Amino acid sequence: MASYYVNDNAQPNGDHEVHVSACAYFPSNRTYLGEYGSCAPAVAEARKTWSQSNGCYHCCRPCHTS
Repeated sequence: MASYYVNDNAQPNGDHEVHVSACAYFPSNRTYLGEYGSCAPAVAEARKTWSQSNGCYHCCRPCHTS
């Protein structure tokens, strides 16, 4: 299980990226999503608030879409 967060600030393309707490690109403006065994349920949780959410390329690559 890992702690997942979503960046409150959108990327230039509009995505709100989901990160694990140990990510090198962990945002300072973030919202806690919960503890999950993988990134998929964390991204689904983020999409409840930010419909355009995506996994971080570096820490949530299985959930990252280009």
